[in-house]
Amino acid sequence: MVRLLFALTLLLLVAITAFRPTTHRKDSRPNIVVIVADDHGREAVGCYGNPVIKTPHIDRLAAEGTRFTNAFCTTASCSPSRSVLLTGLHNHANGMYGLEHREHHFSSFDTVRTLPVLLEKAGYRTARIGKFHVAPERTYHFQQVLKGGGVNDPVSIGRSPVSMADLCYSLFSESDEKPFFLYFATDDPHRSNAVSAGGSPVFKSDQANRFGNRPGGYPQVHDVFYQPFQVQVPPYLPDTRASRMELAQYYESISRLDQGVERLVALLKETGQYDNTLIVYLSDNGAPFPGSKTTLYEPGMKLPLIVKLPKPQKPGFVQDAMVSWVDLTPTLLDFAGALSDTVYSQGRSFKAIVEQEKVTGWDEVYASHSLHEVTMYYPMRVLRERRYKLIFNLAHALPFPMALDLYHSFTWQDVRKTGRTVYGKRTVTAYLNRPRFELYDLQTDPNEVRNLANDPKHRATLKRMQEKLKRFQQQTKDLWVSKWEFE
Repeated sequence: MVRLLFALTLLLLVAITAFRPTTHRKDSRPNIVVIVADDHGREAVGCYGNPVIKTPHIDRLAAEGTRFTNAFCTTASCSPSRSVLLTGLHNHANGMYGLEHREHHFSSFDTVRTLPVLLEKAGYRTARIGKFHVAPERTYHFQQVLKGGGVNDPVSIGRSPVSMADLCYSLFSESDEKPFFLYFATDDPHRSNAVSAGGSPVFKSDQANRFGNRPGGYPQVHDVFYQPFQVQVPPYLPDTRASRMELAQYYESISRLDQGVERLVALLKETGQYDNTLIVYLSDNGAPFPGSKTTLYEPGMKLPLIVKLPKPQKPGFVQDAMVSWVDLTPTLLDFAGALSDTVYSQGRSFKAIVEQEKVTGWDEVYASHSLHEVTMYYPMRVLRERRYKLIFNLAHALPFPMALDLYHSFTWQDVRKTGRTVYGKRTVTAYLNRPRFELYDLQTDPNEVRNLANDPKHRATLKRMQEKLKRFQQQTKDLWVSKWEFE
């Protein structure tokens, strides 16, 4: 009887193996999967040092791949940042100055050549699912838009990352000689679009409309809950009950996202694609709290970046080269063997250094933020080096504008109602009213509190970095370069 059961089990395993989709194809180039989280700051990831939040599957991806410790978005706003990811051009060069929403109506130039279009030209099957948030569609065209009905309706699918992953199975299992490119963009952990005009934070009853958390959860998602006393309050936020409550809910949406990563990886393995797939995990900008998102302070622009190579040689490698989102398009095209099509790119490929020790020549990044909402004109240009950081606030005479969802957050409303004068490490006045130039020594002042722009001891550093920043604007045809001369 035991022998019979063993024989039947062996036959079953053989049958399963026989029917598993094969990936043996003539085109040996890797599949590419880019996972774009929405507003996921690096302070809320286990593998980046947070001991509280549960992100075991993102952490496992880092353990099997490379974790970048100096990766930066170029603009801390959803649509502009995504446009940079998908073009290799700063937002001031591709035309996506602000949000794509109908009422804001920003759009890239028709002449821009984007990653999905170039990969299709190079012979890839291109597909996207979840948040798109760039325009026009013909410029950012994907061959397939994966979606479903019911709970998988495209309006809500980004809040159900496991369901999102399931909808990708057909792409992974399709028998095709061509490799695929999947752009997997969740709504998590972005705040819900429902905002309150005031009121006091109510932890349990408000869970459904702060970060998309809802009673009963989402299909196939195991709810992970956090209590306010558990969370780690980052230095840029006030340590208040309101802030802790929102951080707890923020953590919950990240743990939901983490399960989507688990499912996506499982399906790649089930279909035999995992070992020939390049996986990139990143976020469009920092956490959805004042002091992070829409600012080019470190919490807004220094982000998680995990790259899992098809066949990693150094799993768990940590790379400290300074890269930015403008580098992503040339890097992915390099992996696809199509880099020659991106001579126009303002970034450069980091393919060769993913697992390289002691990298040289990757010691600075530039950032360019123009608007978020159409009412939020506050252009900033940034040069970020290893030690020093220069922020050029081109509209410094204006008060810093607040995104509506951040302004109505319980964290900010609590500051207003209690009359607090300090927000995180800054005064409220310093946060809302900024000088023309901000110069920080990140080695001694990682929280960017002591502005050295007017310090005679740092005059040479200021001048050197101003010249480099102006040169960057000239080289990238930044229209705002005129502000150096006229203001």
